[in-house]
Amino acid sequence: MASSGPTSGKKSLNTVTLLFKLPYYTQWGQSLLITGSEPALGSWNVKQGLSLSPVHQDNELIWCGKVSVAAAFTCEYKYYVVDDNKNVLRWEAGENRKLVLPSGVQEGDIIEIRDWWQDASEALFLRSAFKNVVFNATEGVKKESQSASLNKSLDPEDGLKLTYVGDSLWKAICVLRKSEFPVKYKYCQISQAGNSSLELGPNREVDIDLSSPKQSRYVVLSDGALRDEPWRGAGVAVPVFSIRSDEDLGVGEFLDLKLLVDWAVNSGFHLVQLLPINDTSVNGMWWDSYPYSSLSVFALHPLYLRVQALSDAIPADVKEEIQQAKKQLDKKDVDYEATLSSKLSIARKIFNLEKDKVLNSSSFKQFLSENEEWLKPYAAFCFLRDFFETSDHSQWGRFSQFSKEKLEKLISEGTLHHDVIHFHYYVQYHLYMQLSDAAAYARKKKVILKGDLPIGVDRNSVDTWVYPTLFRMNTATGAPPDYFDKNGQNWGFPTYNWEEMSKDNYGWWRARLTQMAKYFTAYRIDHILGFFRIWELPDHAATGLLGKFRPSIPLSQEEFLSEGLWDFNRMSRPYIRQEILEEKFGSFWTVIAANFLNEYQKQCYEFKEDCNTEKKIIAKIKTSPEKSLWLEKEDSIRRGLFDLLQNVVLIRDPEDPTKFYPRFNLEDTSSFRDLDEHSKNVLRRLYYDYYFARQENLWRQNALKTLPVLLNSSDMLACGEDLGLIPACVHPVMQELGLIGLRIQRMPSEPNTEFGIPSQYSYMTVCAPSCHDCSTLRAWWEEDEGRRSRFYKTVVGSDEEPPSRCTPEVVHFIVQQHFDAPSMWAIFPLQDLLALKDKYTSRPAPEETINDPTNPRHYWRFRVHVTLESLLDDKDIQATIKGLVTSSGRSFPGKKVEGADESGEKLSKVQLNGKA
Repeated sequence: MASSGPTSGKKSLNTVTLLFKLPYYTQWGQSLLITGSEPALGSWNVKQGLSLSPVHQDNELIWCGKVSVAAAFTCEYKYYVVDDNKNVLRWEAGENRKLVLPSGVQEGDIIEIRDWWQDASEALFLRSAFKNVVFNATEGVKKESQSASLNKSLDPEDGLKLTYVGDSLWKAICVLRKSEFPVKYKYCQISQAGNSSLELGPNREVDIDLSSPKQSRYVVLSDGALRDEPWRGAGVAVPVFSIRSDEDLGVGEFLDLKLLVDWAVNSGFHLVQLLPINDTSVNGMWWDSYPYSSLSVFALHPLYLRVQALSDAIPADVKEEIQQAKKQLDKKDVDYEATLSSKLSIARKIFNLEKDKVLNSSSFKQFLSENEEWLKPYAAFCFLRDFFETSDHSQWGRFSQFSKEKLEKLISEGTLHHDVIHFHYYVQYHLYMQLSDAAAYARKKKVILKGDLPIGVDRNSVDTWVYPTLFRMNTATGAPPDYFDKNGQNWGFPTYNWEEMSKDNYGWWRARLTQMAKYFTAYRIDHILGFFRIWELPDHAATGLLGKFRPSIPLSQEEFLSEGLWDFNRMSRPYIRQEILEEKFGSFWTVIAANFLNEYQKQCYEFKEDCNTEKKIIAKIKTSPEKSLWLEKEDSIRRGLFDLLQNVVLIRDPEDPTKFYPRFNLEDTSSFRDLDEHSKNVLRRLYYDYYFARQENLWRQNALKTLPVLLNSSDMLACGEDLGLIPACVHPVMQELGLIGLRIQRMPSEPNTEFGIPSQYSYMTVCAPSCHDCSTLRAWWEEDEGRRSRFYKTVVGSDEEPPSRCTPEVVHFIVQQHFDAPSMWAIFPLQDLLALKDKYTSRPAPEETINDPTNPRHYWRFRVHVTLESLLDDKDIQATIKGLVTSSGRSFPGKKVEGADESGEKLSKVQLNGKA
């Protein structure tokens, strides 16, 4: 019946047989195997693991395998799905299984191990966000708070008590007579007060084959998770810089998070979501307000430092300076440059007074020791950036090429800039202490702090300086045209050299996640599509339109020739004809042609060498001696020239001229319009094949190489931002890996749909009415009358005229939709929650937008116009929000689950050791 596998060597005098059984349905060509920590199970080498064989039992397919081991055998193991060549297709989620054989086994005994496949959704509740925060298992578990009933009456009073053995695992040993089989049972939660609650679903059943002469005397049941209603929670999202408090200096600070956590708890929220908090000080100006362009993926941003907390002995003159700065910088929005400058100036003064004390403290020395791998290069980079007055490290002379020898010499004792280096250590140390304080406070209050993992780093960053081989520095990262921008997005970050990163098993990524886990118990993966494929642009691009996916299978020259298409210059060179120029520029077309174009044949034009890229066009418009001719038309001229440059149907591969990529939305171009019908049909077919067919398996395999490394690098709960153009492989992979998706109502993932319906969202999602990359709920409602009417009719279900103003009643309806959704998490921007009360809607709605993705130089400076202290005093809005949490059945801090201690509410993975 069961296949035999490798043994642990020659049989000892006390050898037993392990018989593994697992119900699991596979597809044709797939099979299951076990690999584990011991040689008998392959020593974690899948190719040498224990192969399982399928057996049909009633309506189930049971995979079985047996192996002989010593009676004292212990191991960790996992189940894997493999193909015919034992290539891994998927593996079960969660931590490794741990097997310890029952005591008293004898020579020749058969120990039957009955497991259930560990689904990714179950494993989520073993992550630190739940295990150590929401359910607070680290505070101790009342071991008698749960029991299981094994008799047919299912009376908890007669049930078998389980013992908590740690790591969310409950265990019991039960001795049964053969005559008692089959046994039906359920698990039951019993509170200290004696209230009981049976798990949901049909009775569980365990049976044995009484006719078999070699029946197991020992059966180890691993029953998986307690069956209960799906747990659902709620949270609030706000950038740190947007917070306002009585104590802050011009911007929200890490220590303000403690007040935000208090407000979250009072409002019924289990989660606070932030934007990236890493240092972005690349340009030395307000451009650095963009939180996704990291100077260092490890260093924290000095903007969030509370200077008053740097010392208990701040001199009176410095205290006065702090008070004056607080008054001057208490503005409607963040003054990024003035705030950062003021904080660093004050911090330097305090540093000069107490540097010897702090730098010699055991706490600081420990911090330096644990973080020196990134902290020393960061401090050196900041010094060199300021010394050379640029963060472009290619202009740093002999320091352009990083080496550890140069670094150690640069930061060594006795240099004139020694204090400068140590000042950066000092600031990072205090940022670490302040954020750690806030994070510990959140955990104590059962509130998850959720961070944000940006998809890229600035090309002029510490990381590209120290690890240049990990980045493709002649490229840029972006996104194709989507909801956010019809021209696509160009974020400017270099793309990753995944092949190089894989050589040390993605060590840079693992270090990033380890660092984040010091503060956060959950995180958002920015642009998760980038781990399947990235939209890669040449470094001379300014927009996001002329890109290609990496990795991808390009269109070959042979494919076109076989279809009778041969004029590759016509399809890949900007298609510029006189009538197009006249249509786009009117009578001004001759000026455009004379300054930017060459006529290579009658009425046919091409760009001049000095303006044949988007960045060259921008430079020429600004610097040309003839710029006075178009001074008042600069924006329209630039856009028109971009349209000409982008008027292609194919993009030729810069490294292989016989390979091509279809230009995104190629049917929108006049280059496509003027082709013959046969060429159009061929291009339509190949366009669809490139974007929606031929890449799917490649992108799936690419994600399965990288994402599991991220997920296994920490114990944090991971959520993926999966908005935009979604390949078909994305959601299955996310489900397989236990990644929670994102659903924004105005950006539905379903094609030809204008609005998402929250009641139809899947459980493994975060739902929200808006996010930082779009207008707030109020602004969205009020900015488009037609869309508002369509929403009112299709979502609200009313044919009446909708109110033009987004009233608290409108907000309540939309917000309640999201609270009631099946999604595991409903997370709301703070602006949308405050709109539940008229008192907080005095500020014009468009001013509450955090980011405009269509503007690459957007100033990220929005501040909430009310302090956290005032919000904490407003019991009415807190009660309103908590009422929504409660009525929707979502969990909230302090909620008592009937019949259970919260530490076991959803975490129970019960192992029942039975002997018959």
